[in-house]
Amino acid sequence: MSEVSQTIELPSIESAIALSGKKEENLKFLSQHTGTKVVLRGNTVVISGREKAVERCVKAVRSLAPYWKEGKTIARAEIETAFHAIDTGRTDEYKDLQQTILARTRRGEQIRAKTFRQRQYIQAIQTHDITFCIGPAGTGKTFLAAVLAVQALLNDECERLILTRPAVEAGEKLGFLPGDLQQKVNPFLRPLYDALYEFIEPEKIPDLMERGKIEVAPIAYMRGRTLNNAFIIVDEAQNTTPAQLKMLLTRLGANSRMVVTGDVTQTDLPSAQESGLIVAQRILKSVEGIAFCHLSAADVVRHALVQKIVAAYESYEQPKRANV
Repeated sequence: MSEVSQTIELPSIESAIALSGKKEENLKFLSQHTGTKVVLRGNTVVISGREKAVERCVKAVRSLAPYWKEGKTIARAEIETAFHAIDTGRTDEYKDLQQTILARTRRGEQIRAKTFRQRQYIQAIQTHDITFCIGPAGTGKTFLAAVLAVQALLNDECERLILTRPAVEAGEKLGFLPGDLQQKVNPFLRPLYDALYEFIEPEKIPDLMERGKIEVAPIAYMRGRTLNNAFIIVDEAQNTTPAQLKMLLTRLGANSRMVVTGDVTQTDLPSAQESGLIVAQRILKSVEGIAFCHLSAADVVRHALVQKIVAAYESYEQPKRANV
């Protein structure tokens, strides 16, 4: 079969940089995924190879136009979603995903779902009182929940935002850490603070916390409470015990919503202790009003290497799980 070649003219050098990615990682991925040769010459992309492979690659590049036209960094997950949409006839749905802006950061950056599963996760949060999201690092589990939570707070859809996670990590316990309670807790809650800083001026957060609008605390401090009119995010739930997670889930009060996130492959509990997240998944999977969303390595939106690391660990651990 003879080879063909097609070219795509990009509008600017910024577009070329956005499409090619760091060290041309995106172009290399497009080439590997389609079996074509993809070369960037100035602002021109040249794609050559077998006719059908070239057509598929061209469709993928053109479908990513809403990103590269504006010079926005394109993640590996977005390219994979483009191919998935082309291969499964979901191109219209993909266009809708690209056009739906979830929020804007303080710097004006647009936040949107980058994959179909991320979009499903967002829709689950919007339509369920309790949503579980299970998946590896870098898939946006906590960040997307925080986006929706901050929006709900700023739009007066809830009275307070509660962020909590178990203070168990890498064998450390609060009692061994220096400082008062807040200083002890802060290292464990840093990922939640980071998400807040994207949408709320850092100097305003202490005031919101003092007024009770934002509460950040370890799970142990939720005991005995009823959480009304709140948006609750439970992060790193794989490190809860079954009793802890049951206690937390039963704190849900009137007009409240809860999102529980975790990665069941990264549990820091003692080896003999079963994860509350795994137990909850078994017990609650059929309960009406509760949604379970699962993200995978294909949804990783951090550095391209993170996706490779997650995939490598999954491949290594699968045979071990099969022998258990």
